[in-house]
Amino acid sequence: MLDPNQTTSEKLENRKIVIYQALVRYFGNQNTTNKFYGSMTENGVGKFNDISEQALKALKKLGVNYVWYTGVIEHATMSDYSKAGIKNDDPDIVKGKAGSPYAIKDYYDVDPDLAVDVPNRMAEYESLIKRTHDQGLKVLMDFIPNHVARTYHSDAKPANVIDLGAQDDKSKSFDPNNDFYYIPNQHFVVPTGYQPGGGGYENPLKDGKFDEFPAKATGNNVFSASPKLDDWFETIKLNYGVDVQQNNAKHFVPHPPVWKKMRDILAFWASKGVDGFRCDVAEMVPVEFWSWAISDLKKKYPNLVFIGEAYDRNEYKNFLLNGKFDYLYDKVGLYDGLKRLMMNDEKATVKDITLVWQQESKGFSQHMLRFLENHDETRIASKAFAANPWYAVPAMVVTATLSTGPVMIYNGQEVGEPAHGAEGFGGDDGRSTIFDYWGLPQHQKWMNNGLFDGGKLNAEEKRLREFYSKLLNLVQQNEAISKGSFYELLQANKDSAGFNDKVYAYLRYTENKQVLIIANFNRSESQLLVRFPKDVLDAFHLNGKSTTFKDLLSGTEFKAANMDNGLQLKMPATSAAILEF
Repeated sequence: MLDPNQTTSEKLENRKIVIYQALVRYFGNQNTTNKFYGSMTENGVGKFNDISEQALKALKKLGVNYVWYTGVIEHATMSDYSKAGIKNDDPDIVKGKAGSPYAIKDYYDVDPDLAVDVPNRMAEYESLIKRTHDQGLKVLMDFIPNHVARTYHSDAKPANVIDLGAQDDKSKSFDPNNDFYYIPNQHFVVPTGYQPGGGGYENPLKDGKFDEFPAKATGNNVFSASPKLDDWFETIKLNYGVDVQQNNAKHFVPHPPVWKKMRDILAFWASKGVDGFRCDVAEMVPVEFWSWAISDLKKKYPNLVFIGEAYDRNEYKNFLLNGKFDYLYDKVGLYDGLKRLMMNDEKATVKDITLVWQQESKGFSQHMLRFLENHDETRIASKAFAANPWYAVPAMVVTATLSTGPVMIYNGQEVGEPAHGAEGFGGDDGRSTIFDYWGLPQHQKWMNNGLFDGGKLNAEEKRLREFYSKLLNLVQQNEAISKGSFYELLQANKDSAGFNDKVYAYLRYTENKQVLIIANFNRSESQLLVRFPKDVLDAFHLNGKSTTFKDLLSGTEFKAANMDNGLQLKMPATSAAILEF
């Protein structure tokens, strides 16, 4: 019998979906200008139509089966679409020339930036959904339930829909029947020092003021008419019946109007063929709403996938079991631990990985979405992170193989996008800005003028993408990884040659397949002796046997003359191996 302290107790299922996050604004943008605070005309913007059949085939070949189209819903912007009947936004409450995709202006419309023919923008998105499905891929999109832009007004809503805030009693700070929270008798004040669009940007509305009376609470729960520059000052918080200023008192019976309005918005997009939603700051919305809305939607759309952006490890089980989410972000556990290892931080240790499976996600690891990049996080290849995309190899292998749950990459990660330079509002922060018009130089090499064949990548960049492709396809095709059990080998190797706080080893296995996975986070080569404990030798009938191990990533073979004595192998710096035996 295998030692229960070295394995998980949950009944594992194959939930190994592979998600590719594509910020549409970037994905098809071939413009290489990248001017600081550049306009859409100067820096370009990707369109729905740029994501061609050829591009989607290339993503599928990469190993992807879900594409998360980021930034689809219409949001506040500094770009002028008044000729298309869209009211201009006040730049004093817009972050960046392009605007944040998370400051929603109309839940029932799509971003005009992303359309070739603006009046036809919804049809262009619907065509993208169909194109994606035609390639055997599924579609995820953002659902932003906690906050909207200060200029929110739906022009595209169905005739029977009452707009957000239209029936609010604005004399009250809180009322369960209100859609927003108010600061009565006070005018909203734009944060001091905000310079929208940069110093050279001119706009008749750019005057340091925005007419909002009474002022509304911000998306990050600031109940002040004068939010700070680092607050989510461009957004206003939605009211789900929680009196935030009175100890979060709940008023859920009857359901507040926002509940039905948001459920109906989800149903609207599901009716267009969207296969699932990445739900922004899910924990800022009451779990009771999620339980009701997700359960209700799955009656008609049973295969809808709901992914929650979550950061409170103490609430994971609550949002999965009671909130009915399919998956939650594994950011504060696995991602943060792996980031320290990739950065060679003095506090880095593989014991953080042990903590994840033993405690943080114990019993529900297959419901945790693992990743190393997304639009909120710094790029691996940036100077703010590891600076070298190859340092991600051991971490990416652990990310993709530690459990049977989903894995995600962000567009450009697979070719080492470094996020160099200050883009505008986003600054030079190691992220690919969500606020500004910009192009991704490494990604553009892979795009190769719309051929999406990697034609402009150099040999090293092609090799990096090939690593991602091999890994992402392998984790789905190999049943030991997609649905197998887990056994950690740290305890068995605590005194083994080469093992330290930067080496991690574990088994994934079924009755038919078994693999040994080793991740070397050391910045130097490691000579390892990997030992299997007696319970593992017995379970796999390896006692005294000569055994051949084949690395499924490189094709290299290693041999152990007698498994009682362990397997000796040389691991290059910052490398990983998936050894089938």
